[in-house]
Parts: sequence; structure tokens; C-alpha cells
Amino acid sequence: MKETLQKMQSSETVGSKRQKRRRQRKEEREEEEQLQQELEELEDQVIEATEFITVSDLAELMDVQANDVITTCMDLGMMVSINQRLDASTIELVAEEYGYEVEFIDADEAIEEIELEEDDPEDLQPRAPIITVMGHVDHGKTSLLDYIRKSQVAEGEAGGITQHVGAYEVTTDDGRPITFLDTPGHEAFTAMRSRGAQATDIVILVVAADDAVMPQTIEAINHAKAAGVSIIVAINKMDKPGANPDKIKQQLAEHDVIVEEYGGTNQVAEVSAKTGEGIPDLLEKVLIESELMELKANPDRNADGVVLEARVDKGKGIVSNILVQNGTLEVGDPFVAGPCFGRVRAMENEHGERIESAGPSTPLQLTGFDDIPQAGDKLVVLDDEKKAKEIANQRQQIKREQELRQSKHMSLDDLSRRLALGEIEDLNIIIKADVDGSIEALSGALQKLSNEEVSVNIIHTGAGAITESDVLLASASEAIIIGFQVRPTSNARKVAEEEEIDIRLFSVIYDAVDEVKDAMEGMLSPEISERLYGNAEVREIFKVSSVGTIAGCYVTDGKINRNNPVRVVRDGVVIYDGEIDALKRFKDDVKEVKSGYECGISIVNYNDIKVGDVIENYEVVEERRSLEDVQSDED
Repeated sequence: MKETLQKMQSSETVGSKRQKRRRQRKEEREEEEQLQQELEELEDQVIEATEFITVSDLAELMDVQANDVITTCMDLGMMVSINQRLDASTIELVAEEYGYEVEFIDADEAIEEIELEEDDPEDLQPRAPIITVMGHVDHGKTSLLDYIRKSQVAEGEAGGITQHVGAYEVTTDDGRPITFLDTPGHEAFTAMRSRGAQATDIVILVVAADDAVMPQTIEAINHAKAAGVSIIVAINKMDKPGANPDKIKQQLAEHDVIVEEYGGTNQVAEVSAKTGEGIPDLLEKVLIESELMELKANPDRNADGVVLEARVDKGKGIVSNILVQNGTLEVGDPFVAGPCFGRVRAMENEHGERIESAGPSTPLQLTGFDDIPQAGDKLVVLDDEKKAKEIANQRQQIKREQELRQSKHMSLDDLSRRLALGEIEDLNIIIKADVDGSIEALSGALQKLSNEEVSVNIIHTGAGAITESDVLLASASEAIIIGFQVRPTSNARKVAEEEEIDIRLFSVIYDAVDEVKDAMEGMLSPEISERLYGNAEVREIFKVSSVGTIAGCYVTDGKINRNNPVRVVRDGVVIYDGEIDALKRFKDDVKEVKSGYECGISIVNYNDIKVGDVIENYEVVEERRSLEDVQSDED
């Protein structure tokens, strides 16, 4: 009996345990299903949209009537029509009213995600490395390229290559190909990078052995580093008597380009573009570097590449130089490049010969665009011509809206707002000053402003005027330019206006530091600002014993006003700041002189004016803050 009772009790215990386990499993499963349901509901509450979508598109995404969205906008104080495009803040506001969160995606990215499928590693094949040669003027970039081209390309094919495609392929003695991009300089390299086109794998930095690391060399280093590209140093002119490669290596180390023999990672080749000494060694190093990078592409797929440059040819129409990066481009393929659509009508290689197809790392000249693309635009081949046209039209619409309504780059005025939104972690700054000492003092003072939220990152410094190249680097790197006792060139000023780059000019270091600090703390006041009134170029000097020096000037732009302060700028550097003593047209005293007219200017207590100086006339503008500004400060 005891045994029987014991068995009965033990079976009951086992059964209850089993039931308990079942119940637990059921509860866990229910919890998991509930959690999954909640996640799905949350996902349903997030909509992906591009900026500047229309009211009808937004209504479709939220699955509501377009009239309801228009009513919501009217309730928020905005009058909109069904086809009106909305900016980011309005889209977020309207979506919030319907209980949705908005995740903004770039139109180009959304399209490219659809088009560029991942390659299977088994399909990838090695491709030629793509090289850009950079360096200072007169250090032998062109000579080096010419020697490589003549020695590595078959005779009779070398003539006119650079002019034809802007890139060419050379083959080393052991039969391995290398593609060289012959860009017009750092500006083109940066202009392409500013549009997101990483066409270059390796940069060859050319430095003359009988010279030193010069401003443009430093600029080239900064451009290559900002693009995250490997640098191989070519120390040129080794055949000259004064060649000192060790000095060059030490100077490069100061700019964080440390060669292998000094324990760094950058390869170096000592070459002579005149005699050809060391050039096979340089090409070998390029191939070693590319092998380490494991550069591969899949030739058996739709092609994609990058536009190097484009022009209108009288006989052929729009002609563009293309570098194929992946896949194989064939005659007849429909493609999209930025906002442009096209079909490959004809292709020519660097020798001007017609070709039917082009694989990865192949430079070519392509005919068939419907509009002129920009350097750096990504070219993507699609199977469906209709879809390609739709994508190009969509990009054109968005581009037009963005040009009309979007401020592209950061300025000090909106720094604190963007910091608060968590949009930026690094404040990139380019410093240009009159002398090196000022640069060191200013960069040191600005770097001390780094804090937990934002780090001040100085990406480029240089002595002399602010050039077009500086503005393009700022555009590519979302940087602010600070000029100390220097001025932008007229070209740089125009590009800065087009690209909406913030250039701040100072004559006292502490003012520059305080302004950046105030911007970071959100206290920047735009109440008092300087506005350029006009520029006059000194063409003749007249010395009058009773008056002093009178500058015979031609007003190049704007107006010269007698009551405004002036600066004397020589070679882009400010050498005097003062007031006009007298402003004359012929023998008459005048209040102002307009652009295109000549005048005589004398400056109070300053006679050291020279022919070629620029007299900059500016005014200090005191702007009243609007109610909106005060309100935003209180918020």
C-alpha cells in the first residue's frame, strides 16, 4: 500500500511540474507575441520620407486624405495646396498631428539602395588601382605623368591622351594595369569629393627634393586625409645637385605623413621625372599598396561609375569623361547620373578609338546625356529605361526645391541650434592668416574650446589670401573659414556665395576665439556685422607735398563711400585699416564713386600705398533683432 501511495504522489508531482512548465512556456510565448506586435505597431508609426515631398505624397504615406492634411496645415497657420512641397519642420509637425514619427532619407540614397545590389564575393575580380597625382606647383607633377605615359604606353598611342579623356590606363612591365586621373588640381579633386564621389584609391604626393614642403603640398595632404585616401610620396628631381630627400621626409613627418623608414605607414619613392630613375620602383609601390587594399569589382553586372568632367561638343552634343568603377558599360545602356538621364550612344577610349564595352577602372569618353552632368555625379545603369527617366525627373525636382529653399552649409549663426539638435559633433575650421605665427596662436586658442559635446577640428591652415581651393575644401568638409588679417580673392568670394560657406574675417585673435566660443554656447549675437561696400584697385600713385600720397584708383565692384572706413589689402593681406581723407573725381570732391569709374583717394595718416593694392570700403551694419529672434532666445 505504501509503495502504491508513494507512486501516486510522485506521479502527481511530476504532472504538476509538467503543467507548470507548459503554463510558463505559454506565458513566455504570449509575452513574445505581444512584444512583437508592439514593435510592429511602433514601426508602423515611423514613416520614411525625403525632404520637400508634396502634400499628396505625405497624405499617401500616412494613409489619410490629402484634404485632411491641408486642413491640418491651415490649423497650424499655413496655407498650402495639394501639390505644394513641404520643408522638413512642416513635415514633422503635420506627421506628429497624426501620431507618426518621420525618418528623413536622402533622395539619392533611397534610389541607390534600390539599384546597387551587393556583389557575391565569388563574382569579384581584381581591378586596376585609380591614382591621382597631387603636389605643389613646379614640383614636377606633369613631368612625372608625362614620363610614365611615354614609357608605359605603346608608342603612337601617347599623343593627346590627357586632353581626350582626363584619365588614362598604363600597363607596367609585368602586364598589370594602373589608371591615372589627370585632374587639373586640388580643386577638381575636392569638388568631386564634395559630391560624395570617392573616385581615387591612392594619391601620389609629388615633392621636389631640392625644395621643401610648400603650402600646396600641405593642402594636398589635407585634401587626401579628409578623403581618407592612401598617400604614396614621390620625392622628385633626385638628379639635381641640391637634392636632399631626408629633409623632405622630416618636413612631411611634421604634417603627419610619416614614411616607412621612420616607422610610419606611408611608402616613399625617390624618383627623377627627367631621367626616369626610380619610376619603376614608384609603380611597384603603387601595386603593392593596391594589393594590400584588395581592390576588386564585379564585371558581370550593370555598370556604375563617376563623372570626371563634362562639356558640350559642337559635333557630338554633350560629351562626358567617365570612370567605370563596377560592372561593364555597353553601348545602348540606359543610365542616370545625378539629375541627368541618358542612353550610351557612343564610347571612346583614351586613344580616341571607338569601343563597345568598358569594364571596372576603365576611363572613357561617353556621348548620350540629355543634360550636362556635374563632376563627381554617380552614373548608374538601369535595366528599365522608363524607371531611369522617372528617377532623373524626381532628382531634378528635389534639386530645384533644395536650391530654392535649403541652406546647404553650416554657419556660426546656426551652430548652437544644430548642437542642440545633436546634428554635429565636430566643428571643422579652416584658418588662413597673414603669417605662420598667427596661425599657430589662433589654432591653439581655438582647439582649447573643445568640450564634451563638440570638438574643434582644424582641417587646414595656410598663410595668404583665402582662395577658391579653401572654399571648396570647406564645402566638402562642412567647415567654417576664419581669416585673420587676410581677405578672400574675388573668385573665392563668388564661390563662397554660391556654396553658402561662412567666411569670418578678424583682425584680433581674441575676437575670433570669443565669436566661436559664443557660437558654441548659443550666445552669438548677429546685431553688429560688417558689410563689404566696394573695392577699388590702385593703378597710379601721385605724391603731393602738402597732402601726401594720393592713390589713382579704378572702382572694380560696388561703390566707394567717403564716410565709410577702408582697408588697404596687398596680395590678399590687410596692411592698414583707417579712414578716407579725401575722395575726388577729377578735381571735384565727391561723396561716392560707383563701379567702373576712376577716382583719387587719400587715406588719413597713411602714405605707403603701392600700385596693385586694393582699397576695400566697408560699412559696419547694426541690425535690429526681430521678435522671432528674441522668442527663439527665450525658448
